[in-house]
Amino acid sequence: MTMKAALFDLDGTLLNRDASLELFIKQQYERLKGVLGFIPKEQYIARFIQLDKRGYVWKDHVYQQLVEEFHLVHITWEELLQDYLNEFKYSCVPFPNLIPMLEQLKRDQLALGMITNGYGHFQMDNIKALAIEHYFDVILVSEWAGMKKPDPQLFLNAIEKLNVLPHECVFIGDHPVNDVKGAQHVGMKGIWKKDKQWQHVQADAIVEDLLEIPIFIDSFSPSC
Repeated sequence: MTMKAALFDLDGTLLNRDASLELFIKQQYERLKGVLGFIPKEQYIARFIQLDKRGYVWKDHVYQQLVEEFHLVHITWEELLQDYLNEFKYSCVPFPNLIPMLEQLKRDQLALGMITNGYGHFQMDNIKALAIEHYFDVILVSEWAGMKKPDPQLFLNAIEKLNVLPHECVFIGDHPVNDVKGAQHVGMKGIWKKDKQWQHVQADAIVEDLLEIPIFIDSFSPSC
């Protein structure tokens, strides 16, 4: 069995979302200090991160809650949300070795794909901010696809576009269910990008550094 394709999640896998979000919210506070300055900076940052729940709460709810809790009267939650949509891409922090890892997979002649849950334009802005769009043969964003991980059809749509079979693919992601189990369910190998939020994850391989990924993929393709 030879691996022909590698598919990736984005947030928490290629994009260091925790670091990106913290950088963004610090910059938002400074940018809008005229209307946010009466709130202690660390308090604003901490509450935003808490309400965000690592991206699983969309920002309209986060900002509505912040406006209510901090009694903001000189800016609306809609304006705060628009600032997020406009500016987050300038705060995108990649995990170490992102580009060297993708370069190695290209040298290994693997087709590359990405499947990410989220909003289309927003996710594409972040992918472009990381300067990695050109490495991928297919990119599926849940909003545009009309379904989200771990829906099996989303994985199947991606590998169909890559013209490979499930057992010829590996999927790399940080979420044990949406990424690893979702991929394994359709017959792909699942690599878990380690995340402190989860323990004892069952996967075909577990990586901390992105440069480990080409090594594991190679191990899935035994020499003849």
